[in-house]
Amino acid sequence: MKFKMIQIILFTLWCANLYGQQNWTHFVRIAGHGLSKSNIDETIADATETYLFGIEVDNDIPGRYESFLDPKEKLEAIEQMANRAHEINNYSFVYVAGLECITANADQQVNSFYKDHPDWVQRDLDDRPAMFGGGEAFWIVEGDEDVWITPYAEDWRKIYMGHIRSIAEKGIDGIFVDIPYWMTHFDGWEDSWASFDEYTLQAFKNKTGIDARSELKLGDFSDANFRKWIDFRIETLTCFMEDVSKNVQSGNPKGITIAEIYPGLGEDAVRIGADTYELYNVVDVIAHEFSGGGGNAASKNPSDWFSRMIGMYTFRAFAEGKASWMLSYSWDIENKIAPQDPMKNLMLSNLMAGTNSWDARGHVMSGSNDIETRKVVFKWIAENENTFYKPRTPIKPIGVYFSPKTRNYFADEFMQSYSGIMNLMLQSHTEFQIVTPRTLDNFEGNILIMPDVKCLSEDEIIFLRSFIEKGKGLYITGETGNYDNTGARISENPIQEMLTIENKDQKQTSSGKLNYIYSPLCPGKLYSDLCKYEFDISAWKGNDENTSFKNFRDNFFNEVNNHFAYQSQITIEASSFLSTQITSVEKKPHVFMANYKGLKSDKNAKQISEKNVKIKFLNVNRRKVFYLPYLGEKVELDVEIEDGALTCIVPIIDKGGVVWVDN
Repeated sequence: MKFKMIQIILFTLWCANLYGQQNWTHFVRIAGHGLSKSNIDETIADATETYLFGIEVDNDIPGRYESFLDPKEKLEAIEQMANRAHEINNYSFVYVAGLECITANADQQVNSFYKDHPDWVQRDLDDRPAMFGGGEAFWIVEGDEDVWITPYAEDWRKIYMGHIRSIAEKGIDGIFVDIPYWMTHFDGWEDSWASFDEYTLQAFKNKTGIDARSELKLGDFSDANFRKWIDFRIETLTCFMEDVSKNVQSGNPKGITIAEIYPGLGEDAVRIGADTYELYNVVDVIAHEFSGGGGNAASKNPSDWFSRMIGMYTFRAFAEGKASWMLSYSWDIENKIAPQDPMKNLMLSNLMAGTNSWDARGHVMSGSNDIETRKVVFKWIAENENTFYKPRTPIKPIGVYFSPKTRNYFADEFMQSYSGIMNLMLQSHTEFQIVTPRTLDNFEGNILIMPDVKCLSEDEIIFLRSFIEKGKGLYITGETGNYDNTGARISENPIQEMLTIENKDQKQTSSGKLNYIYSPLCPGKLYSDLCKYEFDISAWKGNDENTSFKNFRDNFFNEVNNHFAYQSQITIEASSFLSTQITSVEKKPHVFMANYKGLKSDKNAKQISEKNVKIKFLNVNRRKVFYLPYLGEKVELDVEIEDGALTCIVPIIDKGGVVWVDN
């Protein structure tokens, strides 16, 4: 026992020395595995041979009814796996279901979850139970019973949290909780806004005094009671995951909680009730089963890749320093192109956004579409991990505001505005910082764009008043400020009053003490519409000259730069199809670049090279510039130095890479 304790202490010290303030979750390279006592050696060998760090194992105790009732054998395997991972200086985390439980061969069993506990199961407004059989999802075998449970079933919840503590006590490094959702994502349940089981109905009535069966208009966001139902559902799942985290910590103070969430940023998060913005507050990591633009990597067009980049940068803003894992898919057997380049493109996008990669086969969590590609990419990531995973900090950004409350109640309109503004930033190569209600007070930029932020709280209004009184600039668009934080319309818009806007239907600008641009037609929405018709076609050809979206973008930034006297510390001359992030890593200016020129859904996954990209760094006291091409070796670039500015040319960018200034 003493020797084992010494091993654990040495292992902990080794990791602390290697990663400093960031824990192991920031550096993972993941692939999934089943777990039994008989396959642990095989899993350890795979981790070693394919450069995995952070080993996922699937040994679901609460999500399988037989182990929900008797977890002993699975707990023993979890403990053995944890020990073996630590022996090779690695970490391991175990998969468990959230609110789902499957009974194998339920059609032949006297007992099943639903037969034993029908009152624990979620229900729709017509009292239909959330119970499903083989064929209703690819993971449900014929004859099995799949149920989705209400988190308000207290007897179930006590047993579930007991299992979480027992698992954590076995020394596993993390518990990965899959899909803690309200049942709204199976066929026929999309508009259910469940759950209307008796436990959930009573909890909502206790909190609000409202009978959800009869006193709200389901799906009507203009109804105040329905908006309360929306808030309640999100709060419920957030509190459930907070309870999981507390029980993990109770069983193992060093254990971490990972939530797997598939909705992205828009209406799907509201419908499912799992909001990554709220969940990052209560868990250690989120594993985003996020596509961005739809489809896997092989089926993405350039605009889809930019949607994915926007999603990942937004998740990183939500995370506030916590890690973001991407359980995303590169290729499937139906795709018409080979898997190697889609795999590389997927991991490229992850790296440039600072998220962690999870290699998976098809649409499952385990395996690989091409194991040799995994080895090449994961080995390269391991060799360059500090470049991509050390904290990124702003230099001189333009802020773009993400409003969770506006998204909750006006999802489609807000997301069109927000995505359009973010595409303007990425495709113009302008430094941006995504700002949220939690990070407003820490925003030090001089310009903040509010993309149709209809809902504002009193705290947000106070901040904006202070922001503009300091002489900083606001770009207000659409109906920003027309609604309060509950989604109720306000008779007098406080932002328009504060800025003394005389005609809400006309564009207005003001400088001096009140430095703002007010545009009732949101440029984000307009840019989204322009890109919808032109962007992919231009990207396939590799030419954005004389396009309406580029002309619009140039005019937008001419206005912003001139009105607010804005000058970026780093300027980049490149096409619209190069996604860029300007940031500082370890106090050194960096530019992260992903090239999506020439990619075409299911026809081409090899980029047209971006050539002769000119990058100019202002006000730097360093004299060397380096370029690390994706999957290549670092090279030093020739520079010109004039008036304290460094200018370099990157001759060719194939898939992507990173440029930075150093001594």
